[in-house]
Amino acid sequence: MDQVAADSPIVLFDSGVGGLTVLGAMRKLLPQAPVIYAADMAGLPYGAKSEAEVAARVAGLLGRIAERYDPRLICIACNTASTIALGMVRDVLETPIVGTVPAIKPAAAMTETGVIGLLGTEATVRQRYVDDLERKFAADCTLLRYGANNLVALGEAKLRGEAVDVDDVARAASGLVLQEDGERLDTVILACTHFPLLEPELREAFGSGVRFVHGAHGIARRIASLTEGQDFARSAPDFAVATGELADFERLAPAFAEYGIADLRAF
Repeated sequence: MDQVAADSPIVLFDSGVGGLTVLGAMRKLLPQAPVIYAADMAGLPYGAKSEAEVAARVAGLLGRIAERYDPRLICIACNTASTIALGMVRDVLETPIVGTVPAIKPAAAMTETGVIGLLGTEATVRQRYVDDLERKFAADCTLLRYGANNLVALGEAKLRGEAVDVDDVARAASGLVLQEDGERLDTVILACTHFPLLEPELREAFGSGVRFVHGAHGIARRIASLTEGQDFARSAPDFAVATGELADFERLAPAFAEYGIADLRAF
């Protein structure tokens, strides 16, 4: 894009509302940037779908989003969608695309025991993309992986204002520490944008000896870098769109309001 209109939005796309953690980080760096949040609520959860299903769904939806809203940049604020479909979407769309990848590099720099945990969806933790990141940045570490799909639903429930039991969070993530070397774990990568929503409960479940790292701040810095020098101006308030039933999406209105979005629409 040579000339970018000042009111051209940044689109944050996620399977649900986990991308709000990225929006929160981005707002701190680019408070003036117009934003459209796009949630594929009808497709949630991605972590239990096949790679082919996720790739086809993400590419199709982002194609329609790019055509309808003409964004200056699209952020795929979802680890599962990024690790599976990022390359395909970049090949198809001319819009700049920022993906979300597990924060293996900073975790490897943080660990003192050399044992790192990767909490993601089942689809994310089995990707070759993760193998490549491990080989490149954590070859000297032990990386334990666990697909905790149930944490996605718990994160969504918490945002709807429902009570979330620490025991349920601990149970959903327990497969990470029950592996060999799990007792030496000192750093956990939250490789799903939903999971930082549950960080207080995860801290209680794992204990004070474990630190958590996720990619929201790094993603926000990347978006700021790619849009550096561009003009920003809102011609209308930010809004969110979602596939599926609008009534279901509107139950999340209080959560979106905390991030400055009051207008929720059906896509």
